[in-house]
Amino acid sequence: MSASVFSSTVTRGEDGALSVGGRDVRELAGEYGTPLYVVDEEDMRARAAAFRDEFATAFGRHGAKVDVFYASKAFLSSKVARWMRAEDLGLDVASGGELELALRGGMPADRIALHGNNKSDDELRRALEAGIARIVVDSFTEIETLDAIAREMGTTAPVMVRITTGVHAGGHEYIATSHEDQKFGISLASGAAVEALVACHDAPGLELLGIHTHIGSQILSLEAFQESAERMLGLRATVLAEYGIDMPEVDLGGGYAIRYTPHGEALPAHDAAYGMADAVAAAMDKVGGSWPRFSIEPGRAIAGPAGMTLYRVGVVKHVELDEGGTRQYVAVDGGMSDNMRTITYGAEYTATIASRLSDAEPALSRVVGKHCESGDVVVRDVELPHDIARGDLLAVPATGAYGRVMANNYNSALRPAVVSVRDGEATVHVRRDTLEDLFSWDVAPD
Repeated sequence: MSASVFSSTVTRGEDGALSVGGRDVRELAGEYGTPLYVVDEEDMRARAAAFRDEFATAFGRHGAKVDVFYASKAFLSSKVARWMRAEDLGLDVASGGELELALRGGMPADRIALHGNNKSDDELRRALEAGIARIVVDSFTEIETLDAIAREMGTTAPVMVRITTGVHAGGHEYIATSHEDQKFGISLASGAAVEALVACHDAPGLELLGIHTHIGSQILSLEAFQESAERMLGLRATVLAEYGIDMPEVDLGGGYAIRYTPHGEALPAHDAAYGMADAVAAAMDKVGGSWPRFSIEPGRAIAGPAGMTLYRVGVVKHVELDEGGTRQYVAVDGGMSDNMRTITYGAEYTATIASRLSDAEPALSRVVGKHCESGDVVVRDVELPHDIARGDLLAVPATGAYGRVMANNYNSALRPAVVSVRDGEATVHVRRDTLEDLFSWDVAPD
């Protein structure tokens, strides 16, 4: 087990069993079944607090204020919304469903931001009815639509404009979000961003708060954040100088990297905060003027390391490889129905036996799921004991983000429950699917 990959309260007992939050994983698996998403509440809330405090301190050295919005697409339940409220974070939501979950969890509407490249009229109306803090507009179509809806409702919509800065950072191309050839944002390079800002300022149904960008996910490069900040603050200064529009807020997004394997890298909250504060200060020295209020949107960096997935081992096979040697295939009772990231992004994870000790020789292994796809892989390469067998529990760490929220019912699989643990007490956030759920979706023949 690599302590650097698992959440902070995970320990291994003398008998080899893992515990999290003071609770034996064998007990959790027995009570809630497997696969099972387990969230370390103490760890997740501590990470939220670290982003809040580190950014407040780092930017505070320059007299600037920072708001932290938890990017709920990583993982959201009504209880998580309550945690984020308690830790004095806001919530960034990307759909009407996430908005309702945030409100259900008691997050004040004036601490919620709504994202999305194709928001429906109903989603925009609901956001205005609730009185959320900001709607991040993503296109000229949305600017026109939201202006009309707001005027029809007799209100004013608080908006930020999502800017495509051209800074491309992060991992797989599917999670890089600020290069020109993709669906998000309004282009800075083409001049469309300035046009959109003027349109928002002039629209009677809109209140222009500022500009927003998000340059990607799983980002390690502070240089990318620095370049993005310089372009955003330069845009703000240009719009003020040429059009007299003073925007009070700038959102620099999220995407801070976490460690998925013992050899992986992460961008800790402290390093991100001080690096970005210094980059912003340098950019402000260049462009001049008053400092805006900043905001950031960590999601994966808060939820990801706080979670693990527990599986029960089924079939174990030893397969001879063409180039010589063997690979141990360890099939578990989940797979691409509870973790889509490996097959979608080529994501890398690690795994360990969670229910016992083993002194057997390690074997090159591949952890695979039970679905009817050869690409149904959970962990592509990991060393596991040669004596791993049916019935063993396997733990895959760093699955707190984009696990349950991307889970699916492929092959009519039942999506796992989500349970958080703290001080030995387990709390269900999301119950496990049942066959009755599947039947309720199926319209039976007459």
